[in-house]
Amino acid sequence: MSSAPQSDILWTGSDVLRALSKLSGVGGADWSASGVSIDTRSIQNGDLFIALSGENFDAHSYLHKAFDGGAVAAIVERGNARLEAYIDTLSNHAERERLIEVDNVPDALEALAIFARARTRSKVIAVTGSVGKTSVKESLKKLLAVSGSTHAAEKSFNNHIGVPLTLARMPMDVDFSIFEIGMNHAGEIEPLSKLVRPDVSIITTISPAHIENLGSLEAIADAKSEIFMGMPAGALAVLPLASPFYAQLEKAALARDLRVISFGSIDGANANTHKIKLHADCSCVDAMILDQQIIYKIGMAGAHHVENSLAVLAVIRSLNADLALAGLELAKVEAMAGRGLRHIVSLGRDISFTLIDESYNANPASVSAALETLANIPRANHARRIAVLGDMAELGAKAPELHQSLKNYIQPDNIDLVFCAGAQMRYLYDMLPADQRGGIAANAVELIPQLTAELRDQDIVMVKGSNASGMGRIVDYLLDTEPVAQKVGA
Repeated sequence: MSSAPQSDILWTGSDVLRALSKLSGVGGADWSASGVSIDTRSIQNGDLFIALSGENFDAHSYLHKAFDGGAVAAIVERGNARLEAYIDTLSNHAERERLIEVDNVPDALEALAIFARARTRSKVIAVTGSVGKTSVKESLKKLLAVSGSTHAAEKSFNNHIGVPLTLARMPMDVDFSIFEIGMNHAGEIEPLSKLVRPDVSIITTISPAHIENLGSLEAIADAKSEIFMGMPAGALAVLPLASPFYAQLEKAALARDLRVISFGSIDGANANTHKIKLHADCSCVDAMILDQQIIYKIGMAGAHHVENSLAVLAVIRSLNADLALAGLELAKVEAMAGRGLRHIVSLGRDISFTLIDESYNANPASVSAALETLANIPRANHARRIAVLGDMAELGAKAPELHQSLKNYIQPDNIDLVFCAGAQMRYLYDMLPADQRGGIAANAVELIPQLTAELRDQDIVMVKGSNASGMGRIVDYLLDTEPVAQKVGA
């Protein structure tokens, strides 16, 4: 029977059966796995495969591919027709024993998550908020690594599948584990918090993301406060003091007998700034983190990254990790694809411009932050600052007003041209003076010809929009169209 090297073992067959004992899991136990996968396209040798199904897919159709790709075992749904068809192709009993049958595969994934959380000695941190969850999670992973081993969610694995999957992948002997918890509706964070059971939680911001589903900013704050529901008494909540909803968040935390510390560039915050200097490609900060002063540089531009760094450093100081080394690591933190990653792009016709990829999702807070960052970039060589904006989703009846509010961040002296895609962005576009209107289209793809026809040498182009607006297609086109697309420091 296949197995992982002893030092890399994450799950043994017997541990899986113990985790699934209440679900009547049935299968062989003579194997060990070094990873957990739900996708045969990225499966690794030694993985345990979880055969999830959805409205438009059924992973049981890919069991052959999973085992050919190196899976040592698979958790499958008892009675599934595609499973039965696969079993009919097996030639021996040993192959049959690689299948662990349960009545409900998502319940089995959750059971693995509960078992993994119970056996770990890790300090567990959970991050939520309207903006900045993934950036904060990635920064924590990098900065805590100088003080111990770390484990964190991949990408934005922050929902009812991503969170238990991240738990199931958590080594039992890791020092720090960082989870991202998201939501679209009220009631979605609480069960995930009860799975993760954080020792520390961070709420980054409260802004009108998903306000269509929740109705008000107060309701969004209540929904984010659900992260406290899985935390034991005495655990730590890290909250944004500058938020108008700080008192609401603090009250919810104290009601759970949590300790509270605050962060923000505002008087009275436990993690606060003395001085900030924002540059085109970095941010320099002099701060007091609880009782310790620190001067550091962030390898990204923007005041929002400074706020995020205060939350991150507050956690590091609270966990007695190495604050000084963490501060040095912040200089190495770079923007991610879709979240501020910069490229130098050549169109092959004597035009070279800077592309700022902010195409991964958008809400009023993140778009305003991106516009402020764009406006802060110096106009070297007569560069123009160009904003390419797509609709912000899930804003409901407030959509016209919230799109129009972006005008406050677009002034003739800071943004030269604005291109807009989508029906909602027209509310903003129609408010702009004629000389700031670069072009508008029904969708991102239709906007591409207008944008590329207007580009000039040394322009600075920022692309931002909700995932539903498809603004990533503009980024993909610009990067694929030309022979030289080079990542630069951001």
